[in-house]
Amino acid sequence: MKDPDQVFRRYQELQSFVGWSEEDAVRVRELRPVLEPYLPALVEDFYAEVSRHSEAYRVFLGDPVQVDRHREALYNWLVELLSGPYDRAYVDRRWQGGIRHVEIGLAQVYINVSLSRLRDGLVRYLSESWPGDQAGLVAAIRSLNKLLDLDLAKIEDAYQSEYVARIQANERLASLGQIAGGIAHEIRNPLNVIKSSHFYLKSARMISPEKRDQHMERIERHVMQAEQVITTLTNFARMPTPDPCPFPIEPCLRQALEDSAVTTGVEVIVDCPSNLPLGLADPGQIRIALGNLIRNASDAMPSGGRLTLRGRAIDGGIEMAVIDTGVGIAPGDIPRLTEPLYSNKARGLGLGLALVRMILEKNRGSLHVTSLPGKGSSFLIRLLAMNEA
Repeated sequence: MKDPDQVFRRYQELQSFVGWSEEDAVRVRELRPVLEPYLPALVEDFYAEVSRHSEAYRVFLGDPVQVDRHREALYNWLVELLSGPYDRAYVDRRWQGGIRHVEIGLAQVYINVSLSRLRDGLVRYLSESWPGDQAGLVAAIRSLNKLLDLDLAKIEDAYQSEYVARIQANERLASLGQIAGGIAHEIRNPLNVIKSSHFYLKSARMISPEKRDQHMERIERHVMQAEQVITTLTNFARMPTPDPCPFPIEPCLRQALEDSAVTTGVEVIVDCPSNLPLGLADPGQIRIALGNLIRNASDAMPSGGRLTLRGRAIDGGIEMAVIDTGVGIAPGDIPRLTEPLYSNKARGLGLGLALVRMILEKNRGSLHVTSLPGKGSSFLIRLLAMNEA
């Protein structure tokens, strides 16, 4: 919900836009003794019309107590409209009214037509009972219309703000559920392997050293797999502001490779001249990005292949490439690869490439992806070089 001061400042801006003045406020307040005797009839007419429209009737009306409460609220709204003062408290009540419409499930179109019907009744009663001359009536109607338009704008503003907030909250809950499901899936699998190996080691009477080592290796590998899931999620949620500094490219590539588990049967080639210009970024974060790309490349080659890590100086900058000969990526999937929670794998949270993009954006870098299904993929990181700073 917006801050009340912000809401009031917005209202003042709208007042200026429609040319609302203190003279308008005085004219509207002078209408109260003229219009107040007609307000009960206006309220009754309004709810009689509501009862003829099923969607509005369903939202507005329920038991008799609820009906009376709505009638009283509308009457008080009209009295306040004609009384003022049109201050911060007035604006806040109008804002809360808009939010209340969202809470009861009233479609926004009914807000517009409701105010139109009320406006028509007020102007009709005013024209029939106006005690002054025609020029005064025209000025009074103009001021009343300004105020009604401001009220409608404020109610719609509140309605839209609350509606958008609810949509965003629902999306966050849906994302949280998706993340939770992904985490459960990604961690449950290695835990099941660990559990089965632990049961075997605990229950078997005669275990050969080779069998024991095999199960210990399985446990260690799957602990690392579960830890990687947690690390990815933690990095995504807590990635700090980068601390850019000059760093050598080749050692960064080799350290990222050393930190990443590569599938057995994958040939690794590091093609990076040692005399490249220094990159300018946070080297720790760049290693995290490279690690995610290396693991993705390795996963794309379950039956083996070739992984190439390449460094080049290009157009005054630095290009670091992670290239695989794996299964490739469908053209339609490439634009969405870096979206959070999007994954074209059967397993995975869909945060790895989103984290890569976030890191590179924070470090003034970029990522470019090319791929051919069945041939492999190339992920190119572009960074500033020291001489580009």
